[in-house]
Amino acid sequence: MVRGVLLDLAGVVYEGDHVLPGAIEAVHEIHSAGLPIRFVTNTTTKTQKALLTRLKGLGLEIANEELFTPGQAARAWLQKNEASPLLLVHPDLEEEFADIPDRPKRAVIIGDAGQGFSFDNLNRAFRALIEGAAFIALAKNRTFMDSDGKLSLDAGAFVAALEYATTNEATVLGKPSPDFFKAALDSMACEPDDAVMIGDDAESDVAGALRSGVAQAILVRTGKFRDGDDRRFDPSPTLVTKNLAEAAAWILDNAAPS
Repeated sequence: MVRGVLLDLAGVVYEGDHVLPGAIEAVHEIHSAGLPIRFVTNTTTKTQKALLTRLKGLGLEIANEELFTPGQAARAWLQKNEASPLLLVHPDLEEEFADIPDRPKRAVIIGDAGQGFSFDNLNRAFRALIEGAAFIALAKNRTFMDSDGKLSLDAGAFVAALEYATTNEATVLGKPSPDFFKAALDSMACEPDDAVMIGDDAESDVAGALRSGVAQAILVRTGKFRDGDDRRFDPSPTLVTKNLAEAAAWILDNAAPS
């Protein structure tokens, strides 16, 4: 039975600047059934504060503790490892790290830098890595659905390029990191066996959650979903639904009694 819900945002709740049909109502229905939700996103172009503000503008007001972002995971990693960041991220995310003090230990932090993925910036990161900096990827997604409705190249290709050049493997802090899912589950005191993940990315959201021990994962046919995604990665989704509203209906049918 379902006792907790992990929910992706981009491509599931909203696309671009608009909310997907029935998505806000679906979130409210899950909440009304007494099921806790944690929003787990690999968005790395906005700070947690900016993302919360954007969601509020779209009609979805959630608490700080309900939202889990790779940027926040990176802050925690830097504090735990007493390191300071060398950033290769989107300019809008730099604020997330503005108050971190300078320390002798360094970590290259890579997110979706967009136009920032120039040769000079990638080479600067490469040189820091071969000189001993830690290698941290906020996420390693292959693609994202762009504002024009088409897939665009995500940060994963650039992370892979630096892995190849340095022969070092990046530590991924966002999905599909088991630690990322675990942190979200622990925050709502939900065991993996009692949780379900909902996402539009069959690799990072669905297969990633299932490999991390989450009992069930639903793939929605919105956002970056393309025909065949449900068969492309292992493990396969527990269920494939048209959208979040349909996924929410299944969850309510399988929810533990309150």
